[in-house]
Amino acid sequence: MKRSEKEAIIAEVVEKAARAVAMYFADFSKLTVAEETELRREFRKSGVEYNVVKNTLARKALQQLTGYDRVYDKLVGPTGIAFSYDDPSAPAKIIKKYSEKLGKFKLKAAVIEKQVYDATKLNELANMPSRKDMIAAILGSLQAPASGIVGAINAVARDLVYVLDAIEKKKAA
Repeated sequence: MKRSEKEAIIAEVVEKAARAVAMYFADFSKLTVAEETELRREFRKSGVEYNVVKNTLARKALQQLTGYDRVYDKLVGPTGIAFSYDDPSAPAKIIKKYSEKLGKFKLKAAVIEKQVYDATKLNELANMPSRKDMIAAILGSLQAPASGIVGAINAVARDLVYVLDAIEKKKAA
């Protein structure tokens, strides 16, 4: 591989790492080509970019950014990097699914918002709610008091109509 190709790969990894909200480093060494293809398809469906990068190039790219020192020792053996730009838990869910399904795909480390997690945290990361779920929960909790106030105001108006209707019926009788 020529020096210019290596520099292009390093620049690409730096750019992706700077944009990503989460990066997952995984060992894919025992996967077959068909399993690897299926995994890539699953990542693509979730909006996650997955690249296989030489460890030395990945290390050089991460050295250009701050906060990735604890990842360097995990860059041993074949390494695939999943970059997530929207949902930090999406790659964890896919990695957990394939790790359980195949028993061959293993997480080495994860970086979420420059916080490094080791492979033992995979279950916790996979069980995190997605960004859409968190936004929906927050909006639901914000709307609950407002809808309660609207309901109370409507109840007063509705009760007033019932009282006036009852008075009218009583006078008519």
